[in-house]
Amino acid sequence: MSTQGRFVDGAAGAGAPDAPARTKRWLVALDIDGTTMREDGVVTETVVAALRDAEAAGHEVMLSTGRSEGMTVPLIETLGIRPKYLVCANGALTLARRSDGSYERVHVEQFDPSEVLQTVHGALEHAAFGVEDQTGRFLLSGNFPDDAMTVSGEHVPFERLLGVEATRVVVISPGHDTEDFLQIVEQMGLHKVSYSVGWTSWLDIAPEGVTKATAMERVREWLDIPRSRVFAAGDGRNDIDMLRWASTSGRGVVMGQAPEDVIEAGNELTGGVDDDGLAAALDSLPR
Repeated sequence: MSTQGRFVDGAAGAGAPDAPARTKRWLVALDIDGTTMREDGVVTETVVAALRDAEAAGHEVMLSTGRSEGMTVPLIETLGIRPKYLVCANGALTLARRSDGSYERVHVEQFDPSEVLQTVHGALEHAAFGVEDQTGRFLLSGNFPDDAMTVSGEHVPFERLLGVEATRVVVISPGHDTEDFLQIVEQMGLHKVSYSVGWTSWLDIAPEGVTKATAMERVREWLDIPRSRVFAAGDGRNDIDMLRWASTSGRGVVMGQAPEDVIEAGNELTGGVDDDGLAAALDSLPR
């Protein structure tokens, strides 16, 4: 199973001008679901105001999400921010802002998911499987709930998923509760991939060694921002590596509703998403 990275030269110079010299710029990496956005799909006015204020103060505010490109870019207009970069697909895809405000792919990580799909399929026979490519298109096998991810996906036999160049694999198994699912996943002994388990029986699988943290470290280097001035906020198990990355020298902010293993990965705890915990944390950034 191979992993491929692709970088388009000159990406580090894309986007808005550098922050005003009066403020020491922080790199602010934000998860979307459960952090920036509530479970009902609402981003509150309080959070939007905090995002815009942080950017206006000179900080580089961006999204780092498990979502695809198509589910991430449209949210930028709602939030009213202009990030130079966006990290999607749990770190497998990094986008850079063009001068016209659109985004282009500047770093893509892909892998052949055949081995891991066959391993998981053998252990979770009645699970549903989704394979996402670099364009955000999904091939789906099994019964997925109707949402933005699956509406545009193509339903195919399981065998059609094998050999596809993927940025992400999604597995759901509604017949298991979260603890049972976690135990089964641990027993699989998945190799040559990075994976995380979500709130429900949901498994996200990325190319080996690829996480939100690896993508954010690359962005940090492009922007030349010290590790001591990184701020990351999240609430899910796919945020653990990013929170640890930020906590090493900067700020790893965990949402109040996060499970215990996610809380342990950060070095700060804020309020829950329903209490605008992200806004409170952002308001503490230097002005």
